[in-house]
Amino acid sequence: MSNDADRVEQAVQERRDLVNDAIADMLPIQRPERLYEASRYLLDAGGKRLRPAVLLLAAEAIEGVEPFAEDYRSFGDEDIDVMAAAVSIETIQSFTLIHDDIMDDDDVRRGVPAVHREYDLETAILAGDTLYSKAFECMLDTGAPADRTVRALDELATTCTRICEGQALDVEFEGRESVAPDEYIEMVEYKTAVLYAAAASIPAIVLGADDEVVEALCGYGLDVGRGFQIQDDLLDLTTPSDTLGKQRGSDLIEGKRTIISLHAREHGVNVDTLVPHERDAVTEDDIDAALDELDAAGSIEYAREMAQEYVDRGKNRLEILPDGEARRTLEAIADYLVEREY
Repeated sequence: MSNDADRVEQAVQERRDLVNDAIADMLPIQRPERLYEASRYLLDAGGKRLRPAVLLLAAEAIEGVEPFAEDYRSFGDEDIDVMAAAVSIETIQSFTLIHDDIMDDDDVRRGVPAVHREYDLETAILAGDTLYSKAFECMLDTGAPADRTVRALDELATTCTRICEGQALDVEFEGRESVAPDEYIEMVEYKTAVLYAAAASIPAIVLGADDEVVEALCGYGLDVGRGFQIQDDLLDLTTPSDTLGKQRGSDLIEGKRTIISLHAREHGVNVDTLVPHERDAVTEDDIDAALDELDAAGSIEYAREMAQEYVDRGKNRLEILPDGEARRTLEAIADYLVEREY
């Protein structure tokens, strides 16, 4: 592991511990207990907390805090609770995972049974809906002036709408004969990148930064979010199931469109026949053979280069921020997102 990766993981770990404490405080188990236990289930199962870490680092970069703030509940000259915004973003992330697993009928998430497997379908749907609502409650608790709070809520609402649109496009693409690469990138932007954009830009909103800073951080989030999703598509093929926390090769098994499969189709690969489309019929050898064919078509390298291009563009957007440890860590996180192995 490179020194930069070590630095990123340490920075995220420091903030993850604080985020986890805040989640327990802001999303307590209450009546009805089964609903709130299901709502907290994936949050308690772990996760890197990359998005809230990006939010907290963006806040640090804006305020010039070095190297990191231990009290995010009373942050900056105006005592803004940026941790409440961080919990809001992570809550939205967990909401999307619960509903994604229901739609994809996945069995495992983060190494544990999916919420609808551990509980039941009805409880999982309600848990996702509860998290969605709680995210807006958390965003209301930042203590920012009313105009900034409204703007942050508007950003969060628009983000949630985009995520649903992206998920709908993802489903639509499975049934289409052809999908253009720019359509795929639009889907990735909506489904994945907009939440990174919200994580990066909302602290600028609640802290009252200039519009140029808000826009630059939004652009950073969109670019690194695109790179993140493309890397996720690669990891789906290259990372063992135990490490990945779900079945390896699930995108191919489910017939999902990715930039890898789109490139391969354009270069003569019959992607639809690479693996069986029944989970129980797929072996590790099937996935290895499919990976070899995609690699031979140049599709793996094509995806890696595209992910890196997005990350480089996102890093350049950070030049608007003062140079400092927080900004350098945001740059390192961008690289980490396309270099990680799970």
